[in-house]
Amino acid sequence: MLGMALAAIDGTIVSTAVPQIVGDLGGLAVFSWLFSGYLLAVTVTLPLYGKLSDTFGRKPVLIAGIILFLVGSVLCAAAWNMAALIAFRIVQGLGGGALQGTVQTIAADLYPLKERPRIQAKLSTVWATSAVAGPVVGGLLAGYADWRWIFLINLPVGAVALWLVVRHLHEPSRPRPAARPRVDWAGALAVFATGSLLLTALVQGGVAWPWLSAPSLGLFGASAVLAALTVVIERRAAEPIIPGWVWRRRTIASVNLALGALGLLMVAPTVFLPTYAQSVLGLGPIAAGFVLSVMTLSWPVSAALSDRVYNRIGFRRTAMIGMSAALLILLAFPLLPYPGEPWHPALLMLLLGAALGLFQLPLIVGVQSTVGWAERGTTTASVLFCRQVGQSIGAAVFGAVANGVLAARLLDAPVDGLPGDLDAVTRALEDPGAFSAAATDHVRRAVDAAVDYVYVGAAGAAALALLALITLAPRRFPVITETTDAPEAAGAPEAAGAPGAAKAAGRSEIDS
Repeated sequence: MLGMALAAIDGTIVSTAVPQIVGDLGGLAVFSWLFSGYLLAVTVTLPLYGKLSDTFGRKPVLIAGIILFLVGSVLCAAAWNMAALIAFRIVQGLGGGALQGTVQTIAADLYPLKERPRIQAKLSTVWATSAVAGPVVGGLLAGYADWRWIFLINLPVGAVALWLVVRHLHEPSRPRPAARPRVDWAGALAVFATGSLLLTALVQGGVAWPWLSAPSLGLFGASAVLAALTVVIERRAAEPIIPGWVWRRRTIASVNLALGALGLLMVAPTVFLPTYAQSVLGLGPIAAGFVLSVMTLSWPVSAALSDRVYNRIGFRRTAMIGMSAALLILLAFPLLPYPGEPWHPALLMLLLGAALGLFQLPLIVGVQSTVGWAERGTTTASVLFCRQVGQSIGAAVFGAVANGVLAARLLDAPVDGLPGDLDAVTRALEDPGAFSAAATDHVRRAVDAAVDYVYVGAAGAAALALLALITLAPRRFPVITETTDAPEAAGAPEAAGAPGAAKAAGRSEIDS
């Protein structure tokens, strides 16, 4: 949990110190890469770390990830300009990729099926606590100390996490392979290059350059070429980084697509809800953050209780119930009155967190239970990788949708010269004298309409997640019963079908 906290608090604690960082180092035009570079490094390294943990064990990968993250933190604190800080943030991200995937895999290794919801809920509380505490701590350090301390504060937390992992994490002994393990470094480089170009195109498209400009088309074209090359390399590799069975097995493929859709829809509350709360409801940054944070309070509670549902009706049905509820909640957002009260969106986010906790955790626990130790790291990394890619695609697509709706609504504004970009409009609304009363109301209504369309798009992503589960996911998740994971089979009421045959085959099936 301490290792996970390093990655969880990183994004929220940095965001509040951006004005101080830009004021000290400059680089306003490229400061967004403080977040984009970190996200890119985390995303593209997830498959590599998943394969490495399956090959060499979880502990060495986790230790290496913590050390790399701390080295990146020290370098960030010593950065002398924005370019250096962005480069060192990428180093941090290289460590963060190991933390996110490996901790989730270790949780599945150490705890039997019936205990995993409780453990996963505890990991979810790390993210919930970070979402609330990160902005507060970052603001205090940036305001009363120095922004460099937001990186140095990682050192004591990371040191304790490292000591605990080295001393107390004991992996079960595994038979040594007859041949020396081989790492597909060519595949790793190809995956890294493909992901880097694709995410750069998604993050910078419509921001640094137009979508149909030469840089965007060039990056997307190069990504397609590298993706084809990656497929060729991975097919020829003896131990590929992204093996073909990840997509050939219906259970894993359907969960990957469903979690990718989850990443897509999560852009609406995490990116656009704070803008809505500040621009439409007129709340301050702290109050706007609270409207969002209530989702992080209900999510872990729902996740912790989800086993009482999926132990009765199965993983697939539980996830479908959760996403169906999320679909209705997302569709309810555009029906909120204008301008409305802050508790209106807060209530919807509280319900959304509960619905998504019921969706995500059963799928992660279920898909991890369908593979053995030697495939669990790769499987977990593929799920997290798809969710991260979905989030990047969602930010690009919904950003374009929001700006398009905003520009269309501002065409008949009572004053001329209004900015057509959502971020620029939000900044302009912070100045009470920027617009007349009529213009301010018109702009707020335009922002309200833009965010409404984003939530409708998020509802479409929820429908895609449901479609993936309905059409691709098997009704029964084939849960593996290993000797080292024997407690998983005990007390699982769903594993009652043909027990003798299932035990003999090394699998039991959970109706879902």
